[in-house]
Parts: sequence; C-alpha cells; structure tokens
Amino acid sequence: MEAIISNFRLGRHTKSNNHMILIVPGTETKDKAESLVNKNVIWKSSAGKEIHGKIASAHGNKGAVRVIFERGMPGQAIGQKVTIQ
Repeated sequence: MEAIISNFRLGRHTKSNNHMILIVPGTETKDKAESLVNKNVIWKSSAGKEIHGKIASAHGNKGAVRVIFERGMPGQAIGQKVTIQ
C-alpha cells in the first residue's frame, strides 16, 4: 500500500523532524485511519537509502495518519510516496 507524505508534524512554535503526516488514498475517515496504527512505513531516498517508521495514530478526521520515523526526515521527502507494510 502506498501513501504520500503531506508535511511535518507542526506545533505553534516547533517542528518535529521525525514525525510526518501521511495521506493514504482510500482512507477518508478516522476509523479507517485507526486501522492502520502500528503498521511499518518505509521511505526510500533517491540515493537508495531507506528510513523506517511506524504509524502512531490517526491525524484529524479525514483519514490522515501520523508516522514516527527512526530519524529525522529531509524536507525533500514532502510530496513523495512511501510504502506501508
């Protein structure tokens, strides 16, 4: 299953570098998004490196999910696809 990285997890004064918001096609409700919790996510860079993460929770009411990656993500990852396993 594939998803698209939407943005970093943002606060009023902070930005979490390893927390990302994903938009998953086919999940338009919070209930469907909560069924994806604890699944693994892999982002592959253009150089071939992989950064792994895990879906932590649903984000909002429209089916987005929050992923915690093992290390900080580059800004170039926004808008790219990830695989959910």
